[in-house]
Formats: sequence, structure tokens, C-alpha cells
Amino acid sequence: MTRTLSRDHTAADDAALYRVHEERDSQRLLALLAEDRAHAAFAVGHLDSGLFGAARYWTAEGPAGEHAVVMHANGSLGRMSVVSGDPAAAAAALSLHPGPRGGYLATFAPEHLPAVRGVYALGGLISMIRMSVDADSFRPAGAGIGRRSVQRLAARDARQLNALYATGGGPTGYRGEHIEQGVYYGVFEGGTIAAVAGTHLVSPGMGIAVVGNVFTRVSARGRGLATRVTSAVTADLLERGCWQVTLTVDPENAPALRAYERLGYVRGAPVHEARFQRRDVLGLGAVLRRRFARRGPDGERLVRVAPGG
Repeated sequence: MTRTLSRDHTAADDAALYRVHEERDSQRLLALLAEDRAHAAFAVGHLDSGLFGAARYWTAEGPAGEHAVVMHANGSLGRMSVVSGDPAAAAAALSLHPGPRGGYLATFAPEHLPAVRGVYALGGLISMIRMSVDADSFRPAGAGIGRRSVQRLAARDARQLNALYATGGGPTGYRGEHIEQGVYYGVFEGGTIAAVAGTHLVSPGMGIAVVGNVFTRVSARGRGLATRVTSAVTADLLERGCWQVTLTVDPENAPALRAYERLGYVRGAPVHEARFQRRDVLGLGAVLRRRFARRGPDGERLVRVAPGG
């Protein structure tokens, strides 16, 4: 663990000094991310031994103990990054470790936007809120609505699943192993899938999961099918030991908010998601900054960040 710096009182330079280093101690990372596990769900989940090898984490600590964690991962979900913690500390970490040339910025907070835009060109920026539920608050759907048509999906359903998502312009590259490795439930009507809910992340080892890919065929909407499949996925995840289950939802989507709240999901912090392209395509700027950065007593690099990031 790095030692907290005292503030540099040089009158000519009021920029704060941050200690940046790569962190491989999963317990240390878990402690840093525990302030809002739901917000940092993807980063927390990758601390699981089965996922940890696909992720790299950098931490930045400021003069008053403020901190940030930046994660870059490359696994079954593709290239994914997460930014969590103090905005200025996040700017310090990103300045040295911006990650891959492109990917998906799966989670960052509105206050991180200036730091993120300083490093990345963003596309498809969306504003969501994170919601979460646990075993005590979960209220499963099912009483009196005929749950027999809700089924766990298997690899053989990949073609139908892709066909359903295609009707809404969504991703259609799901393979059988994606379904088997995740948790997907669907409602079948007339032999085809009418509604589905699945997962972005399942991490029983860290007690967390992220629900996603919830979609209902247009002709089947308005009958609560999305609630039923989301309920089935949530129940399965809780039974697997994922004691905290999260999802993201558009805050303007009132029907979805009400549906998730009926299941016991609680509204949390606002989050942004976006595709990103690194502005420094070759990464030379970050390489030079790392090379010439001063070193602290624990081998960490020292980065100055002006007030406001």
C-alpha cells in the first residue's frame, strides 16, 4: 500500500501530486472499490480468480487520500474499461495508462467526463443509472402469471437469440458458449423467443453479477414479459452466490424503472457508457509520460494534476 502524500505548498504550482501504480492485490482493490460496489460492478467482478488474469488495474492516490481505480480488461466481453473514484485521481491514472486503442468504456461517472474526454474520443455516449438488488430486497415475479413459459436458454438457442436481437438493431454475434457461460432466460411463444434477459458478468467468487441484454419482441411488449425473464435471471444469480445483482437502465424509461423496482431493485448512482478511441493513437504520449515521471518511495510514478482535472 502506498503512503499518503502531504500537499505540496509551492505557491507557484497549486497542482496536486498523485501517486500512480499498477495494483495486483485483489483485496486492496476490493477495499478501494467497496465505496460503491454497484457502480464498480465490472471492476469488482473481474477480481474473481477466473477473470483477474484478463484485467489490469491502476490506482492513483492524492495528497488528502483521495483515490481512483482504472481497469482495462480484455475478455469474453471484448475490450472494456472502467473508471471509478476521485475525478482528479482518475485523470492522473488515465494520463499514464489510457489502455487499449479502442474499446467500450463500460462504466464512468458524470464527474469523470472531462478526464475521460481528455484521453478518448467518445462515441454513442449514453447516460444511465445503476440499480441493484440483493436476496433480502428481491421480490420475484411469478405469482399468478404462469411461469412455465420462462425457460433457461442453452447453446442451441443462439440462432433464435440473435434473430430476436436483430429485430431491435442489437448485437447478433452471440454463440452457444456465450449463453452457456452466462445466465439467459427467455419466454417462448409459438416456438420462438418473445423476450429475453441475460448477463454481462457473472462473478460468484466476488458475489456480484450484472444483468443485461433485456429485450422483448415488439409484438409481445406491454405484457410484463421483460419483468418475468429479468426476475428469472436475478433469482438464478442470487442462488449462485451473487449476493448483489446490478443492472443499468435509462432514467427516462419509466416503465423499465417501475418494473425493476417491483422486483426490488434500488436506484443508485448515475453512470455513463460509451465506445472509445484513444486520442493518442500510437500511445507515445503516455509512454513518454511514464518514462519521465518522477518515482515515489514505493516505485510509483508521481503525476501532477491541476485543480479541476
